Amino acid sequence: MSADEYADLVAVGGNVLTFDARDGRASGLAARAGRLVAVGTDEEALAHAGPGTRVLSLAGRTVLPGINDSHLHAAWLGAVWPDTLISENGLSAHQGRLLADEESRRAAILRAGRICASLGITSYTEPGLGPGEDDGETGCFSQAVLDTYATLAKEGELRARVTALRLFGTLDGPSTLEDVAAGLDTPLPRTDPAWLNVTGLKIFADGIPPMGSAWTCHRYTSGGHGSLLVAGADDAAREHNLRTMIRLAHRAGLQVGVHATGDRSIDAFVDTVAELAGERGAARRHYVIHGDLVNPAQIARMAGLGMGLTTQPVIAAATADWVAGALGPEVAGTAWPLQELLDSGVTFTLSSDGPVTTPDWRAQVAAACGLLGERAPRPRLMARLLRCYTTTPAVQDGAEAWKGSLEWGKAADFCVLDRDPLEVAPADLPQVAVDATVTAGRIVHLRDGVSLD
Repeated sequence: MSADEYADLVAVGGNVLTFDARDGRASGLAARAGRLVAVGTDEEALAHAGPGTRVLSLAGRTVLPGINDSHLHAAWLGAVWPDTLISENGLSAHQGRLLADEESRRAAILRAGRICASLGITSYTEPGLGPGEDDGETGCFSQAVLDTYATLAKEGELRARVTALRLFGTLDGPSTLEDVAAGLDTPLPRTDPAWLNVTGLKIFADGIPPMGSAWTCHRYTSGGHGSLLVAGADDAAREHNLRTMIRLAHRAGLQVGVHATGDRSIDAFVDTVAELAGERGAARRHYVIHGDLVNPAQIARMAGLGMGLTTQPVIAAATADWVAGALGPEVAGTAWPLQELLDSGVTFTLSSDGPVTTPDWRAQVAAACGLLGERAPRPRLMARLLRCYTTTPAVQDGAEAWKGSLEWGKAADFCVLDRDPLEVAPADLPQVAVDATVTAGRIVHLRDGVSLD
C-alpha cells in the first residue's frame, strides 16, 4: 500500500451499528479523504493504517452513522441556544432582530455547528431560507443567511452537511403565487452539494391545530375549520394557488417540503403530487412537514407516491393536550400516528424543529417511544427509530448513495456513544453520552474528559 493509500483515521475496538441493509455490526472503521475504506473487523481496519494514520481506541463504545436532523432551524438555534420555544423560559429573552449583519450570521451558524457536533449531528436540513424573510423580525431566515452558509461552505468552516429549502413567503405566514413563481427563477450560489445542497423550496400551507389555523375537515371547538395560509380570495382560490406553486416547483426539478398539519392541507398536497406522478422525473421526494393530523388513507397514498413526512415527537408530546382542547379528545387521539408511519412505505423521519424544541435527537427518540407506549428496552424498535434519524433522512436528501449508513465508499460521518442505545430503556436514552463526532473523517467534537487516542 502506497503512502497516499493509507487511511487518515482508523477506529477499532468498538460496537459499530452500520445500519446497512442487513443491520450489520462491525468493530472497526477506516476512513481516507472523507470516505470509508473499511468497515469490518479491527484487523481489516488496521490494514489501512500507515505512519500518518490517527488510530482511535473505541474501548467498547458504540458507533452510529452520523445523526441527520431533517428539520432544524440551525441559524435561529445558534442565535438563541440554550433556550427553546417549548421550554420553561421560552424565547421571551430573544426579541427583535437577532441576525442583523454578516458577523452575527456567521457567529450563529458556526455556533449551531458546534451544538450539532456535540450531539452527534453530522447533517441537517435548514427548512426555509430566502427573500420572503428578508424583512423578517429575527433575521434568521433571510436570503442573507443562505448566502452566509454558501460562504462558510466554500471556506470549509461547516461542521455538518446542510440541505436547505428556499422560502419565498413569510415564515409561519402567507405567500403569494406571484412571489413563488418569481423566486423560482432567481439564481443560487455555487456550492459543493456534499456540504450545502439547496434541493427545493418550503411552502407554508397552513398553521397548527392548537391555534385553530390548521386546515382540517374536523371542526374546531371554537368553530370553523381553519384555512390555508397561501394568498387567495377564498378556500378554492387558495388551494388552486398552493397546487400551482407545487406544480411549478416540481416541473423546475425541485423538491417541495410543505408545512401541512391539517388533513385538508395534506390532501391538497398529496392530490397534486398524484397528478404529477406520470410526468417525467416525477420522483422529487416531496414531503410533508409536521403532518399532525395525517390519516391512514393519506399515509397509504403517500407511500405509493414515494412521498415523505418529517415530524417532531417532543412537539407532539408537549402539545397533545392543546390539540385536544382545540379539536376534542377523539381527534387528538388520532394525531401523530407514529406506528402507522413506521409501518408504511413513507420516507418517515424524526426531527427536532429546533429551537422550537431541543435539537437533542436522544430526547426526540425517547419522546417517540413514549408516544408509542414503550417503556422497556426494545432493540428492534430503537433501531427503527434511529434509522429515522440516520438512513431515512439521507433518502429524503436524495443522498442515500453516499451517506446515512456506515458502508464502504460512503461518507465517514459517525458519532461515538458511551453505551449501546439499543440496550437502554427509552427514558434513559438522553443520558447516553455522545463521546465523539466525526464528519468527513475529521473529529469535530470530543467530549470533555474523553480520550480515544
